[in-house]
Amino acid sequence: MRMKCLLVSVLVCAGLGPLNAQVSPAPCVPDCDGPVSWKLLVPNILHDQERIWLFPLKLAEGHDWIPTIAIAGTTSALLAADPYEAKYFHTTSSFSGFNSAFTSTGTEMATIIAPIAIYGAGLIRKDAKMQRTALFSGEVAADTEIVSAALKAITRRERPWNVPPGGSYRGTFFEAKGSPTNSSFPSGHTIAAFSIATVVAHRYRNHRWIPYAAYGAAALVGFSRLTQSAHFTADVFAGAALGYTVARFGVLQY
Repeated sequence: MRMKCLLVSVLVCAGLGPLNAQVSPAPCVPDCDGPVSWKLLVPNILHDQERIWLFPLKLAEGHDWIPTIAIAGTTSALLAADPYEAKYFHTTSSFSGFNSAFTSTGTEMATIIAPIAIYGAGLIRKDAKMQRTALFSGEVAADTEIVSAALKAITRRERPWNVPPGGSYRGTFFEAKGSPTNSSFPSGHTIAAFSIATVVAHRYRNHRWIPYAAYGAAALVGFSRLTQSAHFTADVFAGAALGYTVARFGVLQY
């Protein structure tokens, strides 16, 4: 009976349904987010990258147009507003206290430490779900780092803090000098924060407060990139959208 229950669970996760009407699969499906382990991390990331970069083929086949248009349209609208919000955040001192708490290095380290802390807690508690959540978080963080690095190298957008006083915040694409990491689009901190937050929120979606805490922390990271003039609003929104999409549909959807 145990083996039959396991087989039913696998079929349900694959969308094939129960073997017959006499077996109820609901109690046997604790986790349908796909395989993950230390040995599978590299193969999983390679597979994820294939799915991510071949996504335009899905569009060509007529799939996923509505969410794609929604994200692209919102990003375009924010691009039009970027010169105004960028000038405000670049010239105001209202967020000095907030910026002291949410520094660039601090938020980056928190994003790196989060999966490690989750995995350590899972080992201490002997909690397999928590350990798998940490591995998924590490996988999606690597995926989004690759995506972010590639898009930064392509767009090479100047950061708001590099615009001189009285300078124009328009025409910032293809203007960044030096390393691709100097590029502003998309926000690397935000894409990583939202990808990990999506993994945690999805896998603990039935918990009373964990999804709110995860997305709330990611939102604070994104907002800090605006208040420090490290990014434009469009950069942060694109990072959040990409982080959610890669985590939810590139990693967790198996």
